[in-house]
Amino acid sequence: MYKWLDERLDLTGLYQKVLRKAFPVHHSFFLGEITLFAFIVLVLTGIFLTLNYEPSIREVKLPDGRAVPAAYGSVLYIDSLPFGAVIRSLHHWSAHVMIAAAFLHMLRILLSGAYKKPRELNYLVGLGLLGLAVVTAFTGYALPYDNYAVTATRIGYGIANSIPWIGGALAQVMFGGEFPGSEKSIPRLFSLHVLWLPLLLMGLIGLHLVIMIKQKHTQPRYAERIAPGKILGVPMYPQQMVMMLILFALYVGIMAMIAGAFLAHPIEAFGPPTPNTPAVKPDWYFLWIYGILQLIPSSWEFRLFGATIGPEFIGGAVVPGILAVVGLLLPFVDTRKDKMRYMELPSEHPVRTSAVLALLVFFLMASLAGYKIDFQQQGYLLGNTAVLWTLVLGAPLLTFFLTYVLMRIFYGEKEKKALE
Repeated sequence: MYKWLDERLDLTGLYQKVLRKAFPVHHSFFLGEITLFAFIVLVLTGIFLTLNYEPSIREVKLPDGRAVPAAYGSVLYIDSLPFGAVIRSLHHWSAHVMIAAAFLHMLRILLSGAYKKPRELNYLVGLGLLGLAVVTAFTGYALPYDNYAVTATRIGYGIANSIPWIGGALAQVMFGGEFPGSEKSIPRLFSLHVLWLPLLLMGLIGLHLVIMIKQKHTQPRYAERIAPGKILGVPMYPQQMVMMLILFALYVGIMAMIAGAFLAHPIEAFGPPTPNTPAVKPDWYFLWIYGILQLIPSSWEFRLFGATIGPEFIGGAVVPGILAVVGLLLPFVDTRKDKMRYMELPSEHPVRTSAVLALLVFFLMASLAGYKIDFQQQGYLLGNTAVLWTLVLGAPLLTFFLTYVLMRIFYGEKEKKALE
């Protein structure tokens, strides 16, 4: 059978060209694989959830006589199934892990300079994957259709609708009409969440892997000393594949325990949608945007070419848009040549490293601003808008300055000792 297939598909050639590719063994490279494992678990658990979910807001009656939206009732039904709540929780936490692992993977790329020529294209694909993963997670926000989910999704609808000139059309495409209220919103978000966005993610993941195999991994700097000009690692098959299977089994086991111990989003605690607005904060990967929205006053509004530029657009679209543009342009601005087969050391590039750390501090301080109302209710100083603005803008600048000075001192002394 193997000979018959080999004559037609050249399996031997495939084995030599692909399955014998050398993979560097470095702990930071597993971040990309964890992202892939989380996506696989999301797809598998998502199939189960899809088979038991009704994407509709039509009114249905529960066994206890309550009338609720069908989407809300179907999630209650999922939770009542054997291990249903655990599978839904596993889906929820895997989404968090996928975004976190992809974000950390991107940090490694930035700190090691692996976005430079000839890897610009794969860097852009990876950046698109991170953004698409966040958007996919958002489209799943509203699907439980409880009071929390509806309130949180309404914030996203407001941001989309606030974009000048195209906001109305964008909101119509994504939400199918006004949210909440339109009967098309849940079916539209459901189709995006379970079909179109996952298909795009699969396509980009496949493209990302193909380009990576073609261009080969960057390697830790010690590989230059041990095996100059070669890939220092293990073959994809069987060594790398065995490690991946073990890591995947560990991932599933650990996440299953977390899902069972910490059941995600108990919708009965929030109940079906009501006119009342619960105290809602988005998940951590949206919290920094929410924090910026908390800081921007409602008076920041003006007219431009017939369109209204308001605080929702500034905080929810302009600030993230600026960061996205900077990320997209980075490999075309930082074109300094280096031995791109090897990872650059963060200490060798103090400006870039300081900027990345400052960006992390900005995200943390903006996320802290998301608790502004809580701080005000407790009478804390952090409830003051001026204090939070100082932290959001000043802390990243201070981080950049201190990191740059310390790295210049440390690396300068290291170079001095090397010359001596």
